[in-house]
Amino acid sequence: MKSNKRSDFGLGRVGIWTVDLDLQPMTRAQEAAIELEELGYQCVWVPEAVLREPFASCAMLLSATKHLTMATGIASMHARSAMTMAAGWKTLTEKFGDRFLLGIGASHQHLAEKVHKSAYSKPFSAMTEYLDAMDNAVFFAAPPTTTPRRVLAALGPKMLKLSAQRGLGAHPYFVPVEHTVGARVIIGEDALLAPEIAVVFDTNAETARATARQHMLTYTRLPNYANNLLRLGYNQNDIVGPDKMPSDKMVDAIVSWGTLETIVGRIKAHLDAGANHVSVQVLSSKAGVLPTAQWRELATALKSFN
Repeated sequence: MKSNKRSDFGLGRVGIWTVDLDLQPMTRAQEAAIELEELGYQCVWVPEAVLREPFASCAMLLSATKHLTMATGIASMHARSAMTMAAGWKTLTEKFGDRFLLGIGASHQHLAEKVHKSAYSKPFSAMTEYLDAMDNAVFFAAPPTTTPRRVLAALGPKMLKLSAQRGLGAHPYFVPVEHTVGARVIIGEDALLAPEIAVVFDTNAETARATARQHMLTYTRLPNYANNLLRLGYNQNDIVGPDKMPSDKMVDAIVSWGTLETIVGRIKAHLDAGANHVSVQVLSSKAGVLPTAQWRELATALKSFN
């Protein structure tokens, strides 16, 4: 396969997407971030949802490293006002410059309404208004000397187009390769397209798919993700079958499992389909354990993406 030669926006072709740092004491998370940087990764993505507050977490991880970029995948617009989001964004950019990348998302109805007690309707219009408010927010602190960078969590055509118009581009999550193909057409040639992909380092089909399904059950029940897969041509039984589980076809489209060579092939497929940067989420059957061995194994292949 030919490598994609688009700009990687300083993120590297391959980064790490991980919830696992949030499950460690911060000192251990900082040690892991240092190792990821030493292994050659240029960008690490961390979530929010019901985990650490991402601005505080990124500040501590950035302070522990020298060159690593920290990106939020994603910070929820329902968790903070537009003014607060803008202030956090500018504060981290003032200190760390391009080493901080803000990923913003409209999140999901259950999180917005039940966790944040916020109204969830018309997410596209709400995001547009939110970005307007961010860009017009008052900020009297020391300003950043570089332009703050942001991406949007985007799946559907309207949000993808908005991501290129109002930021660097898009950070799609839980998507197969065919989504990357279509997303590139929508956002144009110059915008950042940085999909997340999940992988399992396991060559046994039964156990690998079991690990993948455990991960996927969080997302297949959420309308945003399910509707995106339906748009791509998958059917309801692929997403949630009679046994309440995603089909083998769906598992294999979303999660790459097997050898390092197989996983590298999936990453390259996204790059060849139009991605600038792929953030890899290593799944493990051992909850709360850092997948350090897998990160190290994947790092041996980083040069092949240049």
